[in-house]
Amino acid sequence: MNGGDGGDVAAAPAGPPPPLEWKFSQVFGERTAGEEVQEVDIISAIEFDKTGDHLATGDRGGRVVLFERTDTKENIGSRRELERMDYSVSRHPEFRYKTEFQSHEPEFDYLKSLEIEEKINKIRWCQSSNGALFLLSTNDKTIKYWKVQEKKVKKISDMNIDPSRAVGNGGVASSSVSSSPKQCLANGGYADRSLNCLSNDLSFPPGGFSSLRLPVVTSNETSLVARCRRVYAHAHDYHINSISNNSDGETFISADDLRINLWNLEISNQSFNIVDVKPTNMEDLTEVITSAEFHPTHCNTLAYSSSKGSIRLIDLRQSALCDSHSKLFEEQETPGSRSFFTEIIASISDIKFSKDGRYILSRDYMTLKLWDINMDSGPVSTFQVHEYLRPKLCDLYENDSIFDKFECCLSGDGLRVATGSYSNLFRVFGCAAGTTEATTLEASKNPMRRQVQTPSRPSRSLSSSITRVVRRGSESPGVDANGNSFDFTTKLLHLAWHPTENSIACAAANSLYMYYA
Repeated sequence: MNGGDGGDVAAAPAGPPPPLEWKFSQVFGERTAGEEVQEVDIISAIEFDKTGDHLATGDRGGRVVLFERTDTKENIGSRRELERMDYSVSRHPEFRYKTEFQSHEPEFDYLKSLEIEEKINKIRWCQSSNGALFLLSTNDKTIKYWKVQEKKVKKISDMNIDPSRAVGNGGVASSSVSSSPKQCLANGGYADRSLNCLSNDLSFPPGGFSSLRLPVVTSNETSLVARCRRVYAHAHDYHINSISNNSDGETFISADDLRINLWNLEISNQSFNIVDVKPTNMEDLTEVITSAEFHPTHCNTLAYSSSKGSIRLIDLRQSALCDSHSKLFEEQETPGSRSFFTEIIASISDIKFSKDGRYILSRDYMTLKLWDINMDSGPVSTFQVHEYLRPKLCDLYENDSIFDKFECCLSGDGLRVATGSYSNLFRVFGCAAGTTEATTLEASKNPMRRQVQTPSRPSRSLSSSITRVVRRGSESPGVDANGNSFDFTTKLLHLAWHPTENSIACAAANSLYMYYA
């Protein structure tokens, strides 16, 4: 493959990439000390678009807030010059507030006597076109398709003569010419012959009257308009936990506890049920669907996770109703380790495909697991997120924290994974061969404040097939990484990794923090 010149000597295997040093970039909606957070302002969803130039957040008040990247637009010329000179660009992603709109309102289901809250559960970006942004947002029952576009504000300037000009200043008194636009003809004449000429006591200055103006439509200002294009409703009996758009750009799925539906973006009154795990007798129900996601490049493949800790890969080409899976990923239980909490903490709260579609990252209550879709015998890597909470599972059960749904994300290059924890902490783990990266960061202006470096066993290589490894990072029982008692009320559930750069956006209550490395 190298041309047979024998010049390529096998190089020594490169070591694992060094751990990233994370720095604070920006915060939106920062709380002042002692400020009380309103429930409706708490962020409930975060999503970058595919380019990484836009970021969307949803909150419990049903609003969607959009941010746009600013550092790329301002430095196009200098950036190209730097690339020609073979220098790296050291700027990190910077965002600014773009617009916001009310996506969902509180509703009431009269048939079931249920209140449907406006909280945004998920946001997914769709393909943009003609300068407009498109995205899907959902609450518990209703999905909406939004178009956000810049509209030029058109203004018509005053016609004829500026009345503020004085006659002696080279202007004409406004009474000397008809001010009614209805009397003007296309050729500039007037319908009323009595007004056909200017007053005789005025003479034309050279070049005419400077204050005489023709009507001009100006559109200097632009305003962003969000318009709901379609509403996909009445298809779910249970709460929607996931939406995911397909790589074909035409369809998307929505999942609730027992069913997954397939929609066409253009058709809002019809969907196809492709997965149904509802038993004939509800007393026989043993597991529910917790998350679902389309493969990033194969439009016929999707994965969904369950409350029993398993992930099923299904192929839409096999049958119309995909009750049988093509692959099942689950980790076998260690004999003798079962307890009252085993099944609760095994429930997967989130799954994400890697950018190339080769790996699936899953988050259960205690761990992150990385799965190779070609190997269903077990995860290739397991990362302990907060193992020191294991002795406190009883307390976590009592205060319902054990049911918290933490999200997870992968870097664009697939070398690192991240997820949240309590006390507004989040963890970043390296998953390249031989790496020991296990970083604890705090959602604050000083993210490395909580960092305690402790050696951890090297991770197994993604490309090799040796034994699996468990990584713990910094641990100490009953306290967090800095020795402080844990705060279960401040939890970092939602975070997203920039698709092309080492930049993470995460939500701590109503604040959006952004970091880069």
